[in-house]
Amino acid sequence: MGTVGFEDTVFLLNIRIRMVRDTMRLNPSGGLFMERCLDDIRFIDDVLSALAEQITMDSEREDADDGAADGEATVAATGEVDYAADTEWQFSQLLTEFLLESNAFSARATSTERGKIILLREGSNARRKVFEKFSTSSQADLAEPVVSSTELSILFGGT
Repeated sequence: MGTVGFEDTVFLLNIRIRMVRDTMRLNPSGGLFMERCLDDIRFIDDVLSALAEQITMDSEREDADDGAADGEATVAATGEVDYAADTEWQFSQLLTEFLLESNAFSARATSTERGKIILLREGSNARRKVFEKFSTSSQADLAEPVVSSTELSILFGGT
């Protein structure tokens, strides 16, 4: 999956997440919209799974090649993983909102449908760990502490 395709895919997923969230908040007839929302949720889950797999494969290929020998940047080496990680977080929040008892729209879902949403949320949580592993912001955070040991010493009254 090329960089441009990756960005476009994540952008479209964000639109679909907002559309499902808006549908739930507007509370239309469940009989008319429930199946469509559930299909969209399954589709978003499938695409996010494919993106996580692609990021993992790109990273493994980069490790095997000792850094993209053909000069082609991998998705895992770019800030796009951060964008995908944010999209995964948005999706996880959507699934959580769906399961809330206060959500009148999704309260009409069957127990089987709600069970599937619970499984999707568990999968989303696992994928978030994958995205965080390859996230440039989390790697940058590990590389340099926010507060140095000298600053901590000064803050706690040391010299």
